[in-house]
Amino acid sequence: MSSTPLLPVLLSTMILLSAVSTTTTALTQDFCVANLPLGADTPSGYQCRPAATVTAADFYSGALARPGILIRPFNTSLASAFVRQYPAVNGLGISASRVDILPGGVVPLHTHPAGSELLYVLDGALVAGFISSSDNKVYYKEVSKGGMFVFPQGLLHFQYNTGDTTAVAFAAYSSSNPGLQILDYALFANNLPTSYVVKGTFLAEAEVRRLKSKFGGSG
Repeated sequence: MSSTPLLPVLLSTMILLSAVSTTTTALTQDFCVANLPLGADTPSGYQCRPAATVTAADFYSGALARPGILIRPFNTSLASAFVRQYPAVNGLGISASRVDILPGGVVPLHTHPAGSELLYVLDGALVAGFISSSDNKVYYKEVSKGGMFVFPQGLLHFQYNTGDTTAVAFAAYSSSNPGLQILDYALFANNLPTSYVVKGTFLAEAEVRRLKSKFGGSG
């Protein structure tokens, strides 16, 4: 019997197994607490600490028990429980964060290149939305206490407080290290010459220089 019909099945299986092996190590062992001092993060995560050195304390984290550092330009506090703050999530394809948005505050346009995000509003109310990559359509909605909103992987998204009290929300991600790139910092905290930024954004040179100064850019 010819083996040709089996080729697509075998190729599909190999691709699937390859994808699984690069997204999680937890499928081949119970857990893989990250050995952070050894090497950098890779597509399959960090190296594992020896199981004999792992205790129950490694699976606990208080990283989101209180507001994180206040980011002044945006009046928002961010606390993260990604793999570097919570090594036990290494290889599990999950992580979390907490945002506390003061009245009038905003989580500016940003992306998570390596993971989708599910946002849950614990207190207050906020507007959450994202921009599609296909036609730049904006999907946004006011989300109140107890509501959720999902942001697909890699898309620009935002939140801002619509009330007069602090809005508190927790987010879960489909990656132990979803990454974070904030548009304002990408544009104005870099060392790209001001003239190039002016051409790319159509902003006046004086405004670009002001924003570079505000966000710590150069050039």
